[in-house]
Amino acid sequence: YGATGSALVTSGVDKVIFVGSPSVGVIVAKTAADNLTPVVLELGGKDPFVVCDDADVKSIVQTACRGVWQNMGQNCAGPERFFVYEKVYDEFCDGVTAVVKNMKIGPSLGDPLVDCGAICMGPRQMLHYQKLVDDALIKGARLLAGGFIPPKDSALSRGSFYPPTILADIPEDAFIAQEEIFGPIMAIFKVRGNSDEEAIRMANNCEFALSSCAFSASAKRARSVASRLVAGMSAVNDLEGCTYMSQSLPFGGCKKSGYDRFAGPEGLRGLCMIRSVCEDLIPFIRNSIPPPMQYPATGVGHLFAQGLIDMFYSPSWWGKVCGLFTVIRYSMSAPSKKHVE
Repeated sequence: YGATGSALVTSGVDKVIFVGSPSVGVIVAKTAADNLTPVVLELGGKDPFVVCDDADVKSIVQTACRGVWQNMGQNCAGPERFFVYEKVYDEFCDGVTAVVKNMKIGPSLGDPLVDCGAICMGPRQMLHYQKLVDDALIKGARLLAGGFIPPKDSALSRGSFYPPTILADIPEDAFIAQEEIFGPIMAIFKVRGNSDEEAIRMANNCEFALSSCAFSASAKRARSVASRLVAGMSAVNDLEGCTYMSQSLPFGGCKKSGYDRFAGPEGLRGLCMIRSVCEDLIPFIRNSIPPPMQYPATGVGHLFAQGLIDMFYSPSWWGKVCGLFTVIRYSMSAPSKKHVE
């Protein structure tokens, strides 16, 4: 669809909002730049999901699972990196694994009990998932569930079905720590020492920065952690995608997740042509150039102007008063004007 996209971007539209991959986003931005067409780029993410050591893990497990496997992980804003503190790490891993073991996979049409259907991006995307899984395992991660492309003799091989997958003990140098998954894989990282500082460092060690969330028994602590996560959006003790549910909030990120915003007042204003207009407040008062600043030069115009600047912009009241007296002084003086023959 490259030709169609190019035709749209170069058609003379007032603004382009693009949602897609960073690589295509760069092409859109470069193409739009030829006509100086403004662009909003939402280029995906690897949203961090931080679980502090005092969090109620049992209440979080279902939220975490919903975040990963709703739409089979094919969400613009969805948790892809789970930073779980050492104290509650095993409990969290056991909890999400127990949920996955009981999930039903298959065609969802006609069967309301199916939990995980097919992905919409086909076999090529499934190979991408497998590459990420295999690399993580080679580098020391543990596979707790899934992690394979269904064999050809499996009923699931007749479609693009990738089983819900859980990886734990993932090292920070694994591909899955940096590359967008956009699929049904939960990537869990252990935060050693139960340290907020370490969790924040790990979460921010990524080129994507779309959304984020943090969970703690203390709302103040969760808010503090969330406020230090580099992202365009954050949620406190809730799934980060909930920011999208409120259309009064602007949506967008930073770093490789793109720039500018859509939705919310900011997004609506971004679709408007903003103009600045000046008009006399009192109808019978008209603008005119003060005599000290009229042509030809009076010799005191610069002093009068300095008085105006001090009167309006001096940081102190005394400076403003002095500026006012300067304006009055040179307004009342009658300097001689130069006359040019």
